[in-house]
Amino acid sequence: MKTGEVVSNSPEAKVLSGKIQALISNINGVLIGQYEPVRLAVVALLAGGHVILEDVPGVGKTLLAKSLAMSITGAFKRIQCTPDLLPSDVSGVSVYEQKEGIFKFIPGPVFTNILLTDEINRATPRTQSSLLEAMEEKQVTADGVTRPLPALFFVIATQNPIEQHGTFPLPEAQLDRFMLALSLGYPKPTEEGDILRKTLAEGGFSVAPVLSVDDILEARQATKKIFVHEALINYIVEIVNASRKHPSITLGVSPRGSQLLMRAAQASAFIDGRTFVKPEDIKMLAPRVLGHRIVSKVKANRISHAELIEKLLDTVAVPG
Repeated sequence: MKTGEVVSNSPEAKVLSGKIQALISNINGVLIGQYEPVRLAVVALLAGGHVILEDVPGVGKTLLAKSLAMSITGAFKRIQCTPDLLPSDVSGVSVYEQKEGIFKFIPGPVFTNILLTDEINRATPRTQSSLLEAMEEKQVTADGVTRPLPALFFVIATQNPIEQHGTFPLPEAQLDRFMLALSLGYPKPTEEGDILRKTLAEGGFSVAPVLSVDDILEARQATKKIFVHEALINYIVEIVNASRKHPSITLGVSPRGSQLLMRAAQASAFIDGRTFVKPEDIKMLAPRVLGHRIVSKVKANRISHAELIEKLLDTVAVPG
């Protein structure tokens, strides 16, 4: 019997999986008609990744981030990105204490459990780069001193894809730090009606916490032990290699992309209460995990990168 199967079949793992389902239901109680984006955001949370939400204003990007944060009994902070935002406004700054005669470090908002970086593409490249070390290495270096971030550190960034004035597009290195790129889209007419009725019935929204930080960390450890068959490892390798050889793609997926796709597939299986990853997990997640990691040629710009990955998947044989 596989080690991952033993752990995932334990009563503790089943309880954790049920708590994660409660987390998703809790968020969906506020964000109507967005089950899939909510589930995918939780996938990234369990897999130790980060999420970028790209969509038009008013569809619920910030609401998703806030309701997720409020569902967990951890620290939540928000950065409203603007062109005059400085790196020290994110990471922190050293202030001279005259009485003690020393410099004291004042931690920035990055020292938290869940960080909402709203309209990230409005910050300058210099400020955007201040998040690189934090997102990848879970630490911040300021004034020559490296300080660790909390064990649970999760970034949700938002950006508007249609506004161009006063924005700075994220470079590939920054995009590569996000595990998943999501789009909420417009609600269906029936769902929008429910949103309006909910607005009439409530003066605002409130979300009760259903999980602790320790619950999330335990679920992450259980997620890492979900079994991945050798055939599925080879399947992921074939997908990323196909992206590097595709005639419409200039820059293919990096090894980080293949690692994050596997981790995301494990998290998806854990949420479903399974002890193993299925090919369907990989196929469903590949466009969201890999789409923002490729650079397409001009002639391929008529379709989105996620759609390009979906077409690429049709060229790779699915293991039995």
